[in-house]
Amino acid sequence: MALKLAANFNNKAKLWVDGRKDWEEKIASKINNSDKVLWVHCSSLGEFEQGRPVIEALREQYPLHKIAVSFFSPSGYEIRKNYDGADVIFYLPLDTKSNAEKLIKVLHPDILILVKYEYWFNLISVLHQHKIPTIVVSAIFRDSQNFFKKDGQNWFAKKLNLINHFFVQNQHSKQLLNAIHILQNTIAGDTRFDRVKQIIHQDNQLDFMDNFKGDSKLIVIGSSWPKDEELFINLINEKLQDDWKILFAPHNLHENEINSFLSKIKQPSIKYSDLEKTPKEEISTAKVFILNTIGILSKVYSYADITYIGGGFGAGIHNTLEAVTFGNPVVFGPKYKKFQEAVDLITIGGGFSISNQQEFDDIFNQLMQNDSFRKETGKKAGDFVQNSPNSTKIILDYLKKII
Repeated sequence: MALKLAANFNNKAKLWVDGRKDWEEKIASKINNSDKVLWVHCSSLGEFEQGRPVIEALREQYPLHKIAVSFFSPSGYEIRKNYDGADVIFYLPLDTKSNAEKLIKVLHPDILILVKYEYWFNLISVLHQHKIPTIVVSAIFRDSQNFFKKDGQNWFAKKLNLINHFFVQNQHSKQLLNAIHILQNTIAGDTRFDRVKQIIHQDNQLDFMDNFKGDSKLIVIGSSWPKDEELFINLINEKLQDDWKILFAPHNLHENEINSFLSKIKQPSIKYSDLEKTPKEEISTAKVFILNTIGILSKVYSYADITYIGGGFGAGIHNTLEAVTFGNPVVFGPKYKKFQEAVDLITIGGGFSISNQQEFDDIFNQLMQNDSFRKETGKKAGDFVQNSPNSTKIILDYLKKII
């Protein structure tokens, strides 16, 4: 009821509500009774990207099956609703027992693969009753979750135990599950690593980046917020040496925010949206580039010598893996501890967290002035990605036994 009310004035809530209308008919139009179906559920866009290597491996391994992908959040569904790697893409209906029964009847999956988290207990119970296996990939657990609290353990852990297998990211998650007697688990790492490993082998060449970077060294700031950008103002205006340039890829592409930031810097700058009307000479002599577009940041990272990932002064840092796969050290703000890869990067010396301007100045001075330190930490970051387990293969080997 609250969501229906919110839909009157909130666009995301409206998408959430409208997307679930006639969901049975939408699925039935794509799935026949005779179809064999493999179902992957993703909470949002991040989980979809995490599950994508598994989805694509399923498509290749089981060409006669149909692939179903469901989302809970509009931010995932609306962006990936036309993804051609799946036969049907839909919003997961609200988790009632009635909805779960209807969904299983119309979709009749051979298996449900949950990506990372989102444990809908009515759905899990109905799948268990129908003897349809459920597995979780790239799962990660924390001590604070209800599953591991004494007052919630009896009920929550019992429901969790209905899941056939957990492929967890780390040893601590395995230990937490073992402590509540859920032993059907395997450490398989994070499937996102499998995806970013492939990025380094794609064609990452961009003409405008060749022109802009030239022979300079480059700092790339991915998914930056105003708080992140403020840290760079003094570096740009007072300390940016001739052999260094900086590129910002803002998280929000609001023109007024971008122009407000550019008004604070004294160095020549260029925006992606102005490339066509800007002479090549001006592009090559610019010191600051604003990438006010989407879809090519992973290619841009291939030009970086140092990376900074935004969001660490807000809700939490954004994706670090696409940046470090190219062998670049990465810096980010203080809110990173919920992201295992960021914790691991700091542990191995390939990543650095900063909490204030002084810490920012200290680490960037070291990375920019000390070539051997920069290259050594970058190699640690790149090796961290390239030497990670082949999580998708571990999962597919298990699935071959039950599909």
